[in-house]
Amino acid sequence: MSQLRTTLAVTAALAAAVTLAACSSSSGSMSGMDHGDTMISSAPTMTAGTNNTADVTFVTGMIPHHTQAVTMVDSLLTKDGIDPAVIALAEQIKSEQEPEITTMTGWLTAWGVPTSTDTGMSGMDMGTGTGMMSDQDMSALDAATGSAASKLFLTQMIQHHEGAIGMANTEVTSGQDPDALALANNIVTSQTAEIQTMTSLLGTIQ
Repeated sequence: MSQLRTTLAVTAALAAAVTLAACSSSSGSMSGMDHGDTMISSAPTMTAGTNNTADVTFVTGMIPHHTQAVTMVDSLLTKDGIDPAVIALAEQIKSEQEPEITTMTGWLTAWGVPTSTDTGMSGMDMGTGTGMMSDQDMSALDAATGSAASKLFLTQMIQHHEGAIGMANTEVTSGQDPDALALANNIVTSQTAEIQTMTSLLGTIQ
């Protein structure tokens, strides 16, 4: 009996020790969780993005603007009797602007801005000074042939580029997204140079 009482006492003591350890562990675990919750709640929130309204306006306007320029080039390249220098410049414009359309469309997706699948930009109202061609302008280019088509393309594209430069300068002044600002600065530089080239070409076409 004495041995039995001793065994029971030891068993009870062990059970008590286990219970205390479990409580201590549980308390420590909960304390750690509370600390973790405190850390999470006090963590700084992520910013919504680097773009602002001016960036969105620039990109949503420049995509159809570029798309119309590519359409103008495609119209010119279907014609016979076009000055080779004009063809080379037109192909350069298309090779520059098509990748930029893809890039800007990707930005809108990343910013959560809906993108339009409608690529019919002629005659759309983008405000004054954008250089966009009207339906009548596009029809005139489609109908023109030979040297007349070369001259009309250059005249229209100079106007188109001037509008793009104006839009890009607005972005440089008001935008904040680094990539959009870099594109805007590139448009100002490259299209200013192309206007100079087109102006020179106009003087050489008979």
